[in-house]
This record gives sequence, C-alpha cells and structure tokens, in this order.
Amino acid sequence: MTTRHLRTATLLAAALLALCATGCSKKQNHAAAAPGVSTTQTRQIYEWRVYTLTDDGAALDAFLAETLIPACNRLGVRAGAFQPASPTAGEPQRRYMMLVYSSIAEYHKVKRELWDDTTFRAAAQPWFDASAAKPAYSNFESYLCEAFSNMPRMRVPDKSRGLFELRIYRSPNEEANQRKIRMFNDDIEARIFDDVGINWVCFGETLAGPRMPSLVYLTWYENPETRAAAWKKFGADPRWKQLRKDPKYARTATDNTSQFLLPLPYSQF
Repeated sequence: MTTRHLRTATLLAAALLALCATGCSKKQNHAAAAPGVSTTQTRQIYEWRVYTLTDDGAALDAFLAETLIPACNRLGVRAGAFQPASPTAGEPQRRYMMLVYSSIAEYHKVKRELWDDTTFRAAAQPWFDASAAKPAYSNFESYLCEAFSNMPRMRVPDKSRGLFELRIYRSPNEEANQRKIRMFNDDIEARIFDDVGINWVCFGETLAGPRMPSLVYLTWYENPETRAAAWKKFGADPRWKQLRKDPKYARTATDNTSQFLLPLPYSQF
C-alpha cells in the first residue's frame, strides 16, 4: 500500500468511527427520553398553594384574578386556579393555585421582583389592609415541585377540560420516592396514561411541602365519565399489570391523596 493510499484509508476509518460514535450517542439519548421530549430542556418549577378559606372565597378570588396573577404574568409566570369539585360538607372551602416557573432561577427571580413591582404593590395594598383586619384565609399549604427530567414542561390542557385531578403520592423514605418517580419518568406508566386517555398536565418531585417525601401530578378530563373510562382502561392494561408486580417498584408509596378540581373562570389552564 502506498503512503497516499494509507493516508486515505486512515482518514476514512476515522470518519467512520466518528459517524458511529454520533449515531450511538443519539441512540442513547433517544432511549433515555420519553417520545418527543428533550432531556436538555430546563425543568419547570411548579408552586402549588392550597388556601383554607375563612369565607366564601370571593375576596381572595378577586385578588388572585385582578392583582396577583396579572403581576405574575408581567414577570413571565402563568397560573392555574381551581376549587374542589365536591366540597366536603362542614369543612372550610379551599382554593388551589398552581404557578409555573420556567426554572428554579426564575422562581427565585420572581419572588424578589414581585415585591419591587410598584404596580402590584399599589393594586394589592387595599387587599393587604382589608385581609389583615379580616383574614380571607386561615392558612395556605405550599408544595414546591420540580418537573421530572423526561417530562420537563407542562402540557397545556385542551379547552374541553372540565375536570382536573390532583394526586400526591407520599413514600416511606427518600429512596422509595426516587423509585416511584422512576416508575413514571423512566418506565412506561406515563406512556400508558397517554394511550388510555389519562391526560397529564405535569409531574413534579416535591422539593418542599407538608407531605414529604412525595411527588405531585395533575391530570384532566372532559367530565367524570371520561375519567372513569380512562382509569378502567389503565387498570386493565397488561403493561400496567406487569409494571405493578415489578419488584423494583415494591413499597414505593405509603399512601396517596386525590382531589378532584374544577377550573375557576380566571384560571389560565
């Protein structure tokens, strides 16, 4: 073989190796991510607030709709607002609010800049004065959640949404919580949701909240009937039956709570 031929063969081999490495890398990235999702996307942060009201909620609704949410929108943050679909008789009414931040950095930025927003402060002061004298809520619980890596962005619900379901899965310890997250994030449980008509909005690992360690997720349906049909399909799906028997997911959740919610007129989701 001549020197020229040797040089040509060497360059060709190097090119083929580079091409193979690129293809292998793409395959690995595709296998790690859910269909159509880029794992390089920054994970959204979801801040859930659950207000326990002291009255009918009209004053808080007005503040959220006319003052707080518009101020958050000016800072690039959208918000969902909900009320229980079937309030429990004798218990205080509640409001559920979900604030969506593009990243943890934006969460910190908005928390600082909101109080420097003179328009917000001027509009909010009458509410602050009135609710200081006569509180509109006795408390609000807050869950700060980070989106799962393979589902880093929320899905905006369709306009046909009529019913939401908020679920909180609490685990016995942090390791079990991470396995429960992998059950949705890395395995096929969320994909089964898509196939059977359980329309998920977002999944989040709880970074701070009253029930920990835990994960929180939100789904939507047109009505209670479509929800019941979707979950019936899910329960009968052979992939789910196999998944729930997998030993690596044993004892991942101590309990879970489910709250059916209706979107309020000013909800942005």
